[in-house]
Amino acid sequence: MKNWSGTYEFTAPEIVAPESVDELRRVVAGARRARALGTRHSFNGIADTAGTLIDVMSLPEEVVIDEAAGTATASGNLRYGVLAQHLEQAGFALHNMGSLPHISVAGAIATGTHGSGNGNGNLSSAVRALEIVGADGELRTVRHGDPEFPGSVVALGALGVVTKVTVAVQPRYLIRQDTYRGLSWDTLLARFPEVSGGAYSTSVFTTWDQPQVEQIWLKRRLTTEDESVPDEYFGSARDQQPARELVAGIDENLTEHGVAVPWLFGLPHFRLDAQPSNGNEIQTEYFVALDDAGAAIGAVRRLADRIAPLLTVTELRTMAGDDLWLSPASGRDSVAIHFTWRNLPDEVFALIPAIEDALRPFSPRPHWGKLNRFTVEELQASYPRLGEQRDLVLRHDPEGKFRNEYLDALFGFTAGGERPEVTASMGA
Repeated sequence: MKNWSGTYEFTAPEIVAPESVDELRRVVAGARRARALGTRHSFNGIADTAGTLIDVMSLPEEVVIDEAAGTATASGNLRYGVLAQHLEQAGFALHNMGSLPHISVAGAIATGTHGSGNGNGNLSSAVRALEIVGADGELRTVRHGDPEFPGSVVALGALGVVTKVTVAVQPRYLIRQDTYRGLSWDTLLARFPEVSGGAYSTSVFTTWDQPQVEQIWLKRRLTTEDESVPDEYFGSARDQQPARELVAGIDENLTEHGVAVPWLFGLPHFRLDAQPSNGNEIQTEYFVALDDAGAAIGAVRRLADRIAPLLTVTELRTMAGDDLWLSPASGRDSVAIHFTWRNLPDEVFALIPAIEDALRPFSPRPHWGKLNRFTVEELQASYPRLGEQRDLVLRHDPEGKFRNEYLDALFGFTAGGERPEVTASMGA
């Protein structure tokens, strides 16, 4: 079995697909090692295991909306786009969505996956409760306000299999996304927080080697369908014809531009009923503080001649800081520097250290589900609460049932639960 893009092959000797929560509990209780597998949108070994890989996509799907509490409780295996459809039909909405509506709720939350917007937290920031199957096969619930909650949301699957997620919801709203072209690099680097803060959600797309920034997608939250939008933005011009082309080969699977649509059709970049992204690709992504955005992006641009030949496109997006221990936006408003690479693993993996060296002065954090070559020491320095996260994992899974090679290196564990000196590097 491979990941969604076909660029990572899982090595687990056994794969099971339980069809009920009770069956899932029995599988977990009887396994020596186990990991949950959702929509397979990871590009490294974070979801792999030397034991039983549990494909959760056959579990029952359910959405329960609590209007009084302003929350919705969804099955963890539900795709975000499906959850969004349920909410829209009931008159509700999420505060944000990722670029792909195809990803599972639990998987996206476990890795700190995000949408965009200076004032919008990542998807995990909306979580209010989690139902988890622990190492003993028993169900437990962690709620917002519990002491363990900040370490239980972006937990990388290390605490168990999440079966239900409760998230905050709000009344439905409209989104209009427009494409602007011709932004100067000088403006972007000097005024990045202003550029990214001019709409509810902003995405900047570049291949790094062009004299101007290729595209900016502004997703504005509207009150009426006929609300007007400006033709100029920081010196860039709005496409008068609602084009839907990001890069060659990606057009008809993109969401609508130039018109007001319900939030679930405007916040993601890709349609739920079409292929996500380009496919056959490799992804890396790094988070730095929003205050450092201009300097960090400028440092990466100095590598443009090496990046561009291997790249499909880069996207720059922002998110508000949060208090979740392993969230890439923990403790700081952040900008994400994302790379969608051509499927050239040797060349890409050889280039990654140069990008990480360029970003190192800005304390970068990697997206947990994407390729990186950070050492464990660097990750520990980037996440000051990592020690508490390690203690939380030991408390709920002392034998390491839900850990794997990736997490053992991150937390400094051997397979038996000891804590050796950590020198291993993280990567594919």
